[in-house]
Amino acid sequence: MKRTAVYPGSFDPITNGHVDIINRGLNVFDKLIILVGYNPNKSTLFSVEERVSMIKAAVGETPRIEIDSFSGLLVDYIKDSEASCILRGLRAMSDFEYEFQLALINRRLKRNIETVFLMTGSKWFYCNSSIVKEAASLGGSVTGMVPYIVLEKLKEKFPDMKMNNL
Repeated sequence: MKRTAVYPGSFDPITNGHVDIINRGLNVFDKLIILVGYNPNKSTLFSVEERVSMIKAAVGETPRIEIDSFSGLLVDYIKDSEASCILRGLRAMSDFEYEFQLALINRRLKRNIETVFLMTGSKWFYCNSSIVKEAASLGGSVTGMVPYIVLEKLKEKFPDMKMNNL
């Protein structure tokens, strides 16, 4: 039986921490569906199409990875897919508390869904999309925190952003 997991997130934008979780998730699962969440009530820097495109560029072409987008309950997406597991990355204890609540509500909504947590690599412990966007918007360098394609797209949005090593 093929083990397929859904790795959901806003990925606004994808970071090297996300890429780390994706690569390590492929050591656990036969297939990953990277699911870009779309919430029309939430303001994002990049459109769903831009985020999907950046993810494709960051992870490359592989039959073990599928990239999709979805608006609605994650459990509904999983019910209609071949997946039975949710993959989530954790950085800090505060992440765990929030993610634990999500895992519990997802199990309540659909009993046979499991959630697997992977601790982020220590190199990416501080890295998240919000921090990346804030630093870039204020002209800081996020080189090394995001794939190169994301650097280019952030530079388009924030022309004053530096693109050098710290």
